[in-house]
Amino acid sequence: MAAGMGLLFNACTIHPLAWQPKVKPTFTGELTLNEKLSTIQKIGLNSWYGPEDIVFDSLGNMYCGVHIGEKDFSDGRILKIDTSGKAEVFFSSNSWVAGFHFDNRGNLIALSHKLGLISINSDKTAILLANKDEKGRPFLIPNGLDIATDGKIYFSNTSHESAYNINYGRKIIMEMRPTGGLHCYDPKNHEVKTLIEGTYFGNGVVLSKDESYILMTETEKYRILRYWLKGPQTGKTDIFMDNLPGFPNGISIREDGSYWLGFSTKRNDALDQIHPKPTLKKVVYALPNFLQPKQELFGMILNISQEGKVINALFDTTGTFTPETGAVKEHNGYLYIGGDVVPYIGKYKLNQ
Repeated sequence: MAAGMGLLFNACTIHPLAWQPKVKPTFTGELTLNEKLSTIQKIGLNSWYGPEDIVFDSLGNMYCGVHIGEKDFSDGRILKIDTSGKAEVFFSSNSWVAGFHFDNRGNLIALSHKLGLISINSDKTAILLANKDEKGRPFLIPNGLDIATDGKIYFSNTSHESAYNINYGRKIIMEMRPTGGLHCYDPKNHEVKTLIEGTYFGNGVVLSKDESYILMTETEKYRILRYWLKGPQTGKTDIFMDNLPGFPNGISIREDGSYWLGFSTKRNDALDQIHPKPTLKKVVYALPNFLQPKQELFGMILNISQEGKVINALFDTTGTFTPETGAVKEHNGYLYIGGDVVPYIGKYKLNQ
């Protein structure tokens, strides 16, 4: 009786909408499977987890945000990893920090899941820039971040309704309801402007090379949105890439203007099949975790062109070497790879 009541309660905690995913692409052509990511080296994080974003300073030191346990996102730090691979705590954020970028003054602009958008200066003092949008909604899961040459900070906020944990992440994906948004913070007037109202798990953010548009991954809809900042389409949003083969997460730019796109994992057939059926999604969400669709261990990184075409693909199909590739950043001939729950950063040599 108690178990049945528990299932009923869990089913009533979500209010899913129907959504019909497109038939997923096959792993053929430029998406032909390989095991290139099996050659990565691992950089340890001193028992921390979740390097969701990676950034480098002018001396080649690497920074990432981490959380306290594989499934515990309640506490975290910013780590600094020097060129020898030694990791140490750079800043005690007391929260997971998901997005980073250095501004033109050398301050580390970061997205803290407890504080919001912050600026950390050279003496490691944090200044709060913004913790809510212009309507007063809090940034509870601030995610991807990039900074334009004029100093404007573009960032996503996955949700203004709840802090992140694995169950809430599953709820967002099941419900298919837009929440959070894509925002811009202007350091000149200290104001936040919402560019896209409501996103489907808005995640990684990157500016184009000429800064005419900004891209944001939408994890649960398997796509990348483009918001135009310049030109005749200014202020409009369109789809840059659709029907991707997995759950897109982090995105970063290369010197040639193309992009690296990381994925949490590949698509799940069982999840795609229940998305059009809200009642069934309520039932599945109420089931014990071991009966729900699982995130497969599967490493996948795509190099995509400025036109949204796949140029190259890197895989670890067994997830043995890099079980997820949510963060991907190129630096000095290597890709540095992280993710939500992995306990290390993968280092992959390009042009192998």
